[in-house]
Amino acid sequence: MADHRNGNGQQTDGNPAATARPAYSIQLDYFTKRLKALYSHWNKHKSDLWGDADVLAIATPPPSEDLRYLKSSALNVWLLGYEFPETVMVFMKKQIHFLCSQKKASLLEVIKKSAKEVVGADIMMHVKTKSDDGTASMEAIFSAIRSLSKADGHQQAIVGHVAREAPEGRLLENWSERLKGAGFELADVSEGLSDLFAIKDSNELLNVKKAAHLTANVMKNFVVPTMENVIDEEKKVTHSSLMDETEKAILEPTRAKVKLKAENVDICYPPIFQSGGQFDLRPSAASNDELLYYDSASVIICAIGSRYNSYCSNVARTFLMDATPFQSKAYQVLLKAHEAAISALKPGSRLSAAYSAALTVVQKEAPDLVPHLTKSAGTGIGLEYRESGLSINAKNEKVVKENMVFNVSLGFHNLKNNSNNAKNHNFSLLLADTVIMGKEKAEVVTHVSSKAAKDVAYSFNEDEEEVERPKKTQKVNGIESFMTKTMLRSDNQEISKEELRRQHQAELARQKNEETARRLAGVSAGKDDNRNSAKTSSDLAAYKSVNDLPSPRELMIQVDQKNEAVLLPIYGSMVPFHVATIRTVSSQQDTNRNCYIRIIFNVPGTPFAPQDSNTSKFPGAIYLKEVSFRSKDPRHISEVVQLIKTLRRQVVARESEKAERATLVTQEKLQLAGNRFKPIRLSDLWIRPVFGGRGRKIPGALEAHLNGFRYATTRQDERVDIMFGNIKHAFFQPAEKEMITLLHFHLHNHIMVGNKKTKDVQFYVEVMDVVQTLGGSKRSAYDPDEIEEEQRERDRKNKINTDFQTFVNRVNELWGQPQFNGLELEFDQPLRELGFHGVPFKSSAYIVPTSSCLVELVETPFLVVSLSEIEIVNLERVGLGQKNFDMAIVFKDFKRDVLRIDSIPSTSLDGIKEWLDTTDIKYYESKLNLNWRQILKTITDDPQSFVDDGGWEFLNLEVSDSDSEKFEESDQGYEPSDVQSDSESEEDDSDSESLVESEDDEEQDSEEDSEEEKGKTWEELEREASNADREKGNESDSEEDRKRRKMKAFGKSRAGPIGGGIQKRPKMR
Repeated sequence: MADHRNGNGQQTDGNPAATARPAYSIQLDYFTKRLKALYSHWNKHKSDLWGDADVLAIATPPPSEDLRYLKSSALNVWLLGYEFPETVMVFMKKQIHFLCSQKKASLLEVIKKSAKEVVGADIMMHVKTKSDDGTASMEAIFSAIRSLSKADGHQQAIVGHVAREAPEGRLLENWSERLKGAGFELADVSEGLSDLFAIKDSNELLNVKKAAHLTANVMKNFVVPTMENVIDEEKKVTHSSLMDETEKAILEPTRAKVKLKAENVDICYPPIFQSGGQFDLRPSAASNDELLYYDSASVIICAIGSRYNSYCSNVARTFLMDATPFQSKAYQVLLKAHEAAISALKPGSRLSAAYSAALTVVQKEAPDLVPHLTKSAGTGIGLEYRESGLSINAKNEKVVKENMVFNVSLGFHNLKNNSNNAKNHNFSLLLADTVIMGKEKAEVVTHVSSKAAKDVAYSFNEDEEEVERPKKTQKVNGIESFMTKTMLRSDNQEISKEELRRQHQAELARQKNEETARRLAGVSAGKDDNRNSAKTSSDLAAYKSVNDLPSPRELMIQVDQKNEAVLLPIYGSMVPFHVATIRTVSSQQDTNRNCYIRIIFNVPGTPFAPQDSNTSKFPGAIYLKEVSFRSKDPRHISEVVQLIKTLRRQVVARESEKAERATLVTQEKLQLAGNRFKPIRLSDLWIRPVFGGRGRKIPGALEAHLNGFRYATTRQDERVDIMFGNIKHAFFQPAEKEMITLLHFHLHNHIMVGNKKTKDVQFYVEVMDVVQTLGGSKRSAYDPDEIEEEQRERDRKNKINTDFQTFVNRVNELWGQPQFNGLELEFDQPLRELGFHGVPFKSSAYIVPTSSCLVELVETPFLVVSLSEIEIVNLERVGLGQKNFDMAIVFKDFKRDVLRIDSIPSTSLDGIKEWLDTTDIKYYESKLNLNWRQILKTITDDPQSFVDDGGWEFLNLEVSDSDSEKFEESDQGYEPSDVQSDSESEEDDSDSESLVESEDDEEQDSEEDSEEEKGKTWEELEREASNADREKGNESDSEEDRKRRKMKAFGKSRAGPIGGGIQKRPKMR
């Protein structure tokens, strides 16, 4: 740990360990820029921040294993890029003196020229040997200071130093003692250094963002899963052991799924874990050896900080276990106050305004919590964990400036629960984030770690809450209580998974109805779905003037392919028609060997005819609808028809492509990697959709550049650019049971691949060749050739999967850089174990969920459904005895058609329900297919009625199926005497309710119908059933119940109008 706790940055001491490291080099461009900034700031603020100092004397102590933040070390790292322990730097107007070892002096030789050019100062080196205490060199420096003072006309020089840093080591103790006895006036320059470090340049901001990225991901990907595992399995773990494991995760970034070099990272402070009623919100707090306490009404505070290239970041979160109403209220108030403080940090505002904003929220929402609010809302952060001059409190009137960085930390301390348990009687709350000041507002760079109430609150007793919770959302003192995560204990078997799922779905239904009501309320009344908007065609002209017409050879139909025109002989003149105006052309021959050619034109008012702009220009124009010609030359007629059809096909294809391109969103230009870095490359890939053209298809290579991908083959016209900013989802699917390994990109906006407009682009490699054995004989499983061939196929598949995985890992590392944080890009991999078979389009396919989507990427057309865009899912044709069911996916955008996935095996039903529930998607079940287009039209036409009637609850069979239960009770009195078994009758009933059935069901039906012919007729069975109902006196009730069940379907089935076909009869034997 010593290497990681040597203050700020790498050291340049002369020990053997240092010589084993790579050679150090000072970046002169940074040194030049920052030395100039130091002198400029010193001269500008000499009196108010630098204590009127004529000289700056900064002494850096020797290395230490303790974590500490010193302004002297920070100046070393800021100015030179490294920490120079046991070094004295003295800055004067015309000279800069260094007192250090020979090794450090050699490293500093490179800055002499730059210092002279930038500030006109000469670098003076004073080399100290190991046995020397540096007295002679110190006297030389003091002599130079006195000479400077006399030259400026001052009797006594003012020397600025860092007063709070106590001297350590032989050299610094000697320096401090002699400096005090040299007769100089000493001034503290800590405030000047703090102000100098406050505004970061672009390189410093990049280091802060990388540190924040690491910190937030350690919290999200390591700390939270570790604590959830401890709590779920009821492990006994101490705070100090959690601290040690978290520290290791920071020092090994790959454990937190972060691609940063371990040698560049360090901890800001040992991670802090607190629980069990003992809380300390001061930055100096530490994790004790007590066990993590996570019983009901307990609170866990976790704070972690990491550094990248010596620049700090910090994040703190509070986790609530079975929160009491008071804890829930206090956390929500703290969350609002924390957000208010961040929002108030704007360039030009004062730091006190941020604290006042937080205080105002607490005073308004919960005045009784004001005494418990921390007296500070954080500090500046950078090379130092706490930049003391930038404390966010009620008294600091310093102005916020662009490119400042703050650790916004706010909390409530010493709150009390109504409990006799000392472990949860006292509790505290804390939130902290790292924030960068932009031009207009603050950017939270640790946002990856969520602080939303639903993500930090856990519940063990959700079953009890569901029983006691009223239908309306409870409010605690005017603040709505929040949903919590469900944490199941391993020994809690009192409630089944199905019951827990039902409870969770009930809560999701409430949330979904509220969300839908809010969204529908915000939709404007004047909406137009543009589903029937007419296609417009551009003005097409065959010839600009009459003079451009070709000279007529004879009065025969001619096709001018160059000008895309058809010339027809009408009344002795050749009249041109652009081929786009022709709708159809056909020919036929009569018994007298006369050939006829018939041409039908596009006329306004004809169904599906493209809209012509000339219609509005010339409203009174007369249009030619149809023309026919007779000819004695069948060969000429056939040739003309073929030429017109070919030309028309080409023109339509060209205009269609032009129209598609006109609707494309303009993409940014691809920035090639060039000499900046070698592009990440994957070769020998095929693309889907394929490029046009009739030539032989050839593979290409995919390269990742600065802001996007480029796929290109050896042909110049076969190239596709995909911008990172246009990628909505990226998938990597290795070949397991498929024949291909693929990368798939689902885009925000369409792009053109060849002449095809698409939102999905896929690159793939076939992992094994399709081989057909000639000859009918089977080969032995122990055939050496067969075994060798299978081994070659396995090796090829593994190599391809490995190459793709390497490419994906390198691209993920590229996407992990701070400039791509806003895109939130990462390759997603389908979870095959959750997959199921279904028919999303015309053929059966294996559909697989990912962490954020539902996809089918092997068969075309591809299926990519973002889970965040799903409103609800309705599982249709679900019933006993059914072999298959359907899934209807309703999107939040009601203008989108409902996506149907048909013929899903019933064996997948429980798995799909479990997956939908874990992804917080509300699902319903129905026994019929619904007419979703009519349903959505009804909702969008009158959204208020939809909300007033309970929203989506009309789909809830458990709530609204009381009528159907009565119907079932009335049917229990009748049972045909020749029914063989209950299971068969249940299967028949469920089949009769289905309006869309699989082929297997239809085959079974045909067999059963043939058996029905041997028994009683339908009329006889109907008559018996009516008599039985009449005897029981409930015929009217049964009929009324049937009508209610039809009303419940809320629309006609997809099978067509009720009167459009023969309804299927119940099967009785």
